[in-house]
Amino acid sequence: MKELLDLGKSILVAIIAAFLIITFVFETVSVDGHSMDPTLNNKDRLIVEKVSYYFRAPKPGDIVVIKYPANPKEKFIKRVVAVGGDKVKIENGKLYINDVAKNEPYILEPMATGDFNEVTVPDNTVFVLGDNRNNSRDSRFSDVGYVNYKLVVGRAAFRIYPFNRFGTLKSANK
Repeated sequence: MKELLDLGKSILVAIIAAFLIITFVFETVSVDGHSMDPTLNNKDRLIVEKVSYYFRAPKPGDIVVIKYPANPKEKFIKRVVAVGGDKVKIENGKLYINDVAKNEPYILEPMATGDFNEVTVPDNTVFVLGDNRNNSRDSRFSDVGYVNYKLVVGRAAFRIYPFNRFGTLKSANK
């Protein structure tokens, strides 16, 4: 009987530890769609670390998992391109942050979606775009818009599948 009780306690501790780790430290997500091609592909499995954003805000270049503002039960994976106070515009398919054209070697192809009038990102929010700009629901659209820090789940840190692309995901701070 004592052994069964000890086993029950061990299982309970393991469940509580797993819950705390998934809630506060990291979780795994699967990429659903092509909005982050070529950086991330459909069905890639990622580890999302949550700890760093308890101590610092997301930075431009970070690949983040966000809760979709129009339906927080859904999650999107996007790249932070601007933070609070930054001015963002797209002109002739080129992204400008604070009037500086960004070099974006990670995007799939030049943007063909037209211009985006200049906006200033509010404090405590980020402006996110997919790396496949011509096939991405992101901050350019009103249902996503500026993403409040509270909706940022964490930073995509590591790809665990497919195995031939296994490894760390680098931020693109430029």
